[in-house]
Amino acid sequence: MNPRLDRARAEAAVRELLAALGQDPDRPELDRTPQRVVDAFTEFFSGTDLDAVAIARDGTVPTDDDERGELVIVRDIRFRSVCEHHLLPFTGVAHLAYAPGERLIGLGTLSRVVDALASRPQLQERLGEQIVAAVQEGLAARGVLAVLDAGHQCVTTRGERQTASSTVTVAATGTLADTAGRAEAIALIGAGA
Repeated sequence: MNPRLDRARAEAAVRELLAALGQDPDRPELDRTPQRVVDAFTEFFSGTDLDAVAIARDGTVPTDDDERGELVIVRDIRFRSVCEHHLLPFTGVAHLAYAPGERLIGLGTLSRVVDALASRPQLQERLGEQIVAAVQEGLAARGVLAVLDAGHQCVTTRGERQTASSTVTVAATGTLADTAGRAEAIALIGAGA
């Protein structure tokens, strides 16, 4: 639980928002809505105080040259986050690749890094950059690449309502940031589709 959470204040704010939108927050259908909304956002923002670099670092093990391989790819890591511009969810998949250095990272650790960083008010572009930076720093890899593909409710359910659209972002460091390394990793990620 977030120690900075002021639950009573948050519930009062949701109640006030409902009233400001012309709704009766005391009607039976909305009576418990403030508590439900605060519960949901507490879960959505549960990664705010987590250290993604420490998660990555703690999930690594040393390796020998003949054990590490040239490239490790984990596809289809499902995530959900909340767009900080509209406070609406976006959901998608992350595809991660890394070129090992002296250490390997547990494959489940990569999904924990993604979840920790996605579980806070976020922008997809920044999320990819933060994932790459946390894995790079925690693992000391020769290169890291993240491809995120997500549908944003701020696009699919409001405004233009493009219900089938998705947004793809790419972030990379080291050997996977150069043209050849990036192209190889993205081709291998796509080969699994």
